[in-house]
This record gives sequence, C-alpha cells and structure tokens, in this order.
Amino acid sequence: MINKKPTFRKLTPSFGSSILVKQHVDTVDKNGAYWHFHPELELIYINKGQGKTHIGNHLSYFNNSQLILIGSNLPHNGFTDRLTANGTETTVQFKSNFLGDDFLNVPEMANIVSLFERAKKGIRFKIETKQKIGPKIEKLLEHDGLKRVLKFLEILNFLATTDDYSLLNADGFAFETEPQDSAKIDVIFKYVNKNFQNHIALDEIADVVSMTVPAFCRYFKKATGKTFTELVNEYRVVHATKLLNESQMSIADVCFECGFNNFSHFNKQFNEITGKSASQYRKEIKLIIQ
Repeated sequence: MINKKPTFRKLTPSFGSSILVKQHVDTVDKNGAYWHFHPELELIYINKGQGKTHIGNHLSYFNNSQLILIGSNLPHNGFTDRLTANGTETTVQFKSNFLGDDFLNVPEMANIVSLFERAKKGIRFKIETKQKIGPKIEKLLEHDGLKRVLKFLEILNFLATTDDYSLLNADGFAFETEPQDSAKIDVIFKYVNKNFQNHIALDEIADVVSMTVPAFCRYFKKATGKTFTELVNEYRVVHATKLLNESQMSIADVCFECGFNNFSHFNKQFNEITGKSASQYRKEIKLIIQ
C-alpha cells in the first residue's frame, strides 16, 4: 500500500480576513503540482501563461490566460506549467459561507448561491469576462478589511450573472474524494504525466500502486469514470494541442512526439477528444486572440 498523507489541503486566511488572496509571478514547478481538494472554492486568474488544466474529469491545455472557478471539494491539479514574462497568477480561496450561513439565505444572494452550485463542475470564463474581471481580481490585494469583501462581492455578482462561460465537467464528475483514493490517484496521474510519451503497460501502472491488473482497472474506472487507456490518450492529445500551439513541428512529428505510434490512431483520438482534426485545430488557434 502507498504510505502517503491524504491530499486534503487545509487553507488558512490571514488573521482578520475571511478570504485568502495570493499572487505570484514566479515560474510554477509543474512537478510540485498534485491532485488535491479542499472545501473552499477557488477563483484563479492567470494573465499570461501556459499549462495543463486538470479539474475533475476535465483535461485540456491553455495558452496565455484563463479565469476559472473551482467548486468546493472538486479535485484538481496545480496546473500552470510556467508563466510568461510579466505573467501573474492570482488566486482567491474562500468558503461559500464566508459571510455566514444566514447571509446565503437572503434573496439578493440567490444568483451567487447558484454560481457556487455550478462551480462544483468547474467553470471556465470566456474572453470578455476574463478581460473585465481579471484586473479586478488582481486589485483585491490593494484592499483589505470590509473594502476587500465588498470588491470581492462585486466580482462574484458579475460572475453569477454572466453567461460568458463554459462548464468543465458538464456531464458530472465520477471521482469520489476519499483522502486515501485521492493520494493513490495522485500517484497514478504523476506517473502518467512523466511517462505518457512512452508505452505504459497495465501491469506496469498497476505495480506502481501495488494492485493486480484486474483490481487496478476496476478501481480506476470507478474512481475516474474513464479507463486507464482513455486517460493516457487524453494526456497525449493535450500535449499535442500544446505542441500545435507553441511549435512549428509537422503534425506527423507531433503525433510521434506525444507517444502515438500510429498516425491514423492519433487522428482518430485527437478528433474524438477535441471535436476537430489536428490540422483544423492548428488553423483555428492561429485565428484566436486570447
């Protein structure tokens, strides 16, 4: 069995504050990211950067900037591979009842309560909202006390009333956030993240977590809602979108660089996971201004 502390993360706001606001401009060590959850909601704004977004069952690659709201106890990985020059990541962590249970019951909070409920699936806000709200999140650090709370409520109210967003786990999320399962899944994800460009046999990954292959397959499917092969293919396709974004490599070279050894299989998987061909994806990404 794996002897590892449960990956429940305890968050502590500074004295006299009900919300925790953090900001950093340093490169994030992607090896330090781990699968974790906490009862606090987490609002994250990255103004410049690239990396993998892994929240619940959702796995994707982002380029330049993003604004995400992660709901209470929704498992996620630290996701920034690196920040670009002058890039900043700002996070706001808070409990849904940070102003008290009674405050959630007032009629004026209905939209925000609905926002918190949607956030259980993970919310990615789109360009217009990102551009309007991102700077306001960054400025929260300039305020303290009641003024910070009031500014934050303004942000939540805007996010609660906009339809400029998409749900990251629209079909729900299968993973049960038991601490011991969370630790085991973290070990599996880290191994895949490190080795997805090579073939990973089922007996190899089962051995990593000290399980038989049949037991591992049952466990992984129940815990994540996916087969292990589906997860590995998603990692490879997400890496492919990264290379299509950032490099001039040919699509054939991207295929093999990501761990696929068959071009037609790569095309099929890419289409199934992204909804478009690799060539169409590359063509469209050039037209998008983040």
